[in-house]
Amino acid sequence: MTDSKHGNPQILYEVGDKPPHLLSATLGLQTVVLILAGITMTPLIALQAVGLVDQAGDWVVFAALVISGLTTILQARPVAGFGAGHVLFMGTSGAFLAVSIAALEQGGLPLLGTLVAASALFQFVFARNMALFRRIVTPTVGGTVVTLIAVTIMPIAFEKLSHLPQDHAGHPLAAVWTAIISLVAMLAVTFYSSGKMRLWGPVIGILVGSLAAFGFGLTDFSSIGQASWAGLPQASWPGLDLSFEPSFWWLLPGFAIVTIIGALETFGDGIAIQEVSQRTPKPVDYKVVQGAVSADGLGNLLSGLMGTLPNTTYSTSISVVDMTGVAARRVGVYGGAILFLLAFCPKLSALLQCIPQPVVGAYILMLLVLLFAHGIRLVISDGLDFDNGIVFGLSFWLGIGFQNLQIFRAEMSPGFHELLDNGMTAGGMAAVVLSWLVSLKSARSYRAKFDMTPDAFRAAQDFVDRHARGAGWTGRDRNRLALVVEEAFVLLTERAEGQGARSVTVRMQPRGQVAEVEIVSAPLGTNVQTLLDELPPASKVDEDDFALRLLRHMTESVRHEEFHNADFLAMTVRREGRDDLRM
Repeated sequence: MTDSKHGNPQILYEVGDKPPHLLSATLGLQTVVLILAGITMTPLIALQAVGLVDQAGDWVVFAALVISGLTTILQARPVAGFGAGHVLFMGTSGAFLAVSIAALEQGGLPLLGTLVAASALFQFVFARNMALFRRIVTPTVGGTVVTLIAVTIMPIAFEKLSHLPQDHAGHPLAAVWTAIISLVAMLAVTFYSSGKMRLWGPVIGILVGSLAAFGFGLTDFSSIGQASWAGLPQASWPGLDLSFEPSFWWLLPGFAIVTIIGALETFGDGIAIQEVSQRTPKPVDYKVVQGAVSADGLGNLLSGLMGTLPNTTYSTSISVVDMTGVAARRVGVYGGAILFLLAFCPKLSALLQCIPQPVVGAYILMLLVLLFAHGIRLVISDGLDFDNGIVFGLSFWLGIGFQNLQIFRAEMSPGFHELLDNGMTAGGMAAVVLSWLVSLKSARSYRAKFDMTPDAFRAAQDFVDRHARGAGWTGRDRNRLALVVEEAFVLLTERAEGQGARSVTVRMQPRGQVAEVEIVSAPLGTNVQTLLDELPPASKVDEDDFALRLLRHMTESVRHEEFHNADFLAMTVRREGRDDLRM
C-alpha cells in the first residue's frame, strides 16, 4: 500500500485551467484585501517599536508591496526552479518581528537589510538540500520557535493597548476602550462566523477599532490629505550596512533560525496547496515544494536589498482555494499584479500609518495568539511523545528564561547578551541542538552504494539480508526484504534506461517489527506511488505490472519523494507480515 494522500473533489478549476479573466481578477483582489493588513502593518509595527515609522514608514510599505506582488506572480509562474506553480500569495512575515526589532535597535534599516539578505542564503541552501535537513529541522523545532516568537513580541502588544498621544486631552481610558472594542470585534467575527467570513476577522476589527478611536479623538488624518494617489514614497532607499560589525554576527544566528523556520512553514504550505488544488489524490511533488521555498528565499533576498522585513507564503491562499474551488495560476498572477500596483499608492501608506496604537496593539495581540496556536499545532503534528515533549518544553522555558534575563545573565559577556537576550533565538538554538541529539538515538541505519544495473540488486540484497539477520529477522522475513529490493531495482532500472550510468544509495534501518529500505537515486521522472495508485484491478493483470503488484503486496507502505537533485524511494516491510495476496 502507499502512504495516504488527499484530493479536493470540489475543485472547479485546477492549476493548469484558465478561468475567465474577470473571475480570476476578482478572486485575486479578494485575497489581496484579506492579506493586505498583514503585509503592510507588520513592517510598520517593527518601525513603531523603535520610533522610526515617521522616517521610513512609507518606504517599508512600498518595498513590502512590491516584493509581495512580484514573488506572488513568481509562485504562480515559476522561472528557473523558483516558484511552486500554484496560487501561493506572499506577504510580510510576522515571524521576523522579534529579530527585526533587535536589528533596528542596533543599526536601523541598513543593518536589518544586510541581515535579511544574508539570512536568505540559508534558505537557498535549505531548499537545495531539503531532504538532508528533514530529520533535524522538524515540526517540533519549528513549532517551538513559532511559540517563542509570540512570547518575545507580546510585551510590545501590551504596551500599545494603553498608548495615548502626548497631546490627548480626552477621556483617560480612551485607549483602553478602543483596544477592547477592537479585540471584541475581532473575536466576535472569529467565534461566531464560519467559512469565508471568518477570514475577515482582523480586517473588521481594525475598521471597528479605528471608528471607535475616531470617536475618542485618537486619530489624525492630516497626513492622508497630503499624500498623493499615485507616485513613489517620499523616503528613499535606506541602503545596506556592510561594515559587518560584531552586532551583525551576534544577530545573524537568530535571523538564520527564523529563516529556516519560515522555510519550514513554506514547506508545509507547498504540500497543502497541492492537496487542495487537485481533484484526485496524487503524491506530493517535492520539486513544487522546493520551488516554493526557493521563491520565498528570493523574496527574502529582495526584501533585504530593498530594506524591509522578509516575506513568506500566506496560508490564507490555501483557505481561499479550498473554499472557492479555483486553483488556477491565473488568480495568483492577477493578485500579484494588484499588490504590485498598490505599492505605487502613497495614500494607502499614509492611511495605514494613521491607524491608532491601541488598534494596532489589539491586532498584534490577535496575530500573536494565532501564531502561538499555530506553533502548538506544529509541535502536536510531529507527535508529542516523550522526546518531542522534552525538546519543546526545555527549549520553550529556556527561551523565556533568557528573554527575561534570568539565566546566566551575570556570567555572560556583552556579546552573548546580544545573541541570547532574544528568547526566540535562545530557545530556537536549544531546540535545534536537542532535535539533533534525539536524531542520534534513533535506530541505527546502514548505508551502501551500488550501481544501478540489472545485476546490482544481488549485491543490494546481500547487504540488506546481512543487516536484517543481525537484527534477528527470520529467513522468511529476510526473503520478503530481498524480494522488495529486487522489485524496486527492476522498477528503477527500467526508468533509468538511456540516462547514462547511475548509482544508488541503499539505506537499511531495522526498527523492531518493521524495517525501512530507502533507495536514493538521481531524479527518475516517474513517481512509483503514482504508478501503484494507477494499477488496474487484479482481474486485468499485465506482465508489465508484475513488479509493481509484488512491491505493493510485500510492503506495508511505499513513499516516493521527488526532489530536483534526488529521489527517495522508502519502503516499509513488517516482520512476520500478512499472508493475503492483493495482486
